[in-house]
Amino acid sequence: MPEIKPRKTLFNPELRRRGIYVLPNLFTTAALFCGFFAVVQAMKGAFELAAVAIFVAMVLDGLDGRVARLTRTQSAFGAEYDSLSDMVSFGVAPALVVYVWALKDMGRLGWIAAFIYCVGAALRLARFNTTLEVVDKRYFQGLPSPAAAALVAGFVWVAIDNGIAAFDVRWIACVLVIFAGITMVTNVRFYSFKDINLRRSVPFIFIVAMALGFAVISYDTPAALFLLFVVYALSGYVQAAIRLLKRKTPNPG
Repeated sequence: MPEIKPRKTLFNPELRRRGIYVLPNLFTTAALFCGFFAVVQAMKGAFELAAVAIFVAMVLDGLDGRVARLTRTQSAFGAEYDSLSDMVSFGVAPALVVYVWALKDMGRLGWIAAFIYCVGAALRLARFNTTLEVVDKRYFQGLPSPAAAALVAGFVWVAIDNGIAAFDVRWIACVLVIFAGITMVTNVRFYSFKDINLRRSVPFIFIVAMALGFAVISYDTPAALFLLFVVYALSGYVQAAIRLLKRKTPNPG
C-alpha cells in the first residue's frame, strides 16, 4: 500500500503562533505606502510631491531595521516584507515617476531606460538578500536601491523646483536612470556607514559640521539632497579607480 504523505498546510502554524512584530513592520508599511503614493501622484501629474514621497520612504526604510534591532524584534518575515517594500518604493516608483515625467515622450527608448532601472533594483535586492551573510558589512556591493531612487527622484525634484521643463532635460534623465540602474548591479563597492557607532563620543567639530550640513540642506533642500547622492553614487567609482591605480603602481625597490 503506497505511503500517503501529509498535506502541506498553506500557512505555517509555527509562524501563526509566534505572530508578527508590529513596530518595525509599521515603518515598513509606511515606506510602502509612500512608494505607492508616489506612483499615484505621478499619474495625477504631481511630480514634485511624488519625488518628496520617495525621499520620505527612504527615511522610513532606514528606520525600520534600526527599530527592529533596538527593540530586538527582527524576524524573517520582516526582512522579506522590507525587500518587497523596497522594490515598490525604490524600484517601481522612481521608474514610473521619471517615465511619466520625462521619458514617455522618448518612445521605446524611454520605457526601456525605465525598465533597466526597475530590473536593476530587483536584481540588486535579490543579490543583497542572497549574499547577506558573506559580504563585508562595511560596504554595499552595487549602489543601494534607496540611494539610486534618491538620485532619480532628486533630479526630478531639482528640475521642477527650478522651473526646468521635463522635455528640455529628457536626455539627461534618460542617461541618469540608466546609470542608476546599471550601478545597482555592478560589483563596485559603496561605503555602508554601518560601522559608525552613534553611542561613541565624537569631537566637537563633528557636531559643528552636522549643524552646517542641516543649514545647507534647509537652504536649498532639493539641490542639496541631489548633490549629496550624486557624490555618493560617484564615490564608489572613484574608490575603485584609486584601488586600480594602486595595484598598477609598481612598488619601489
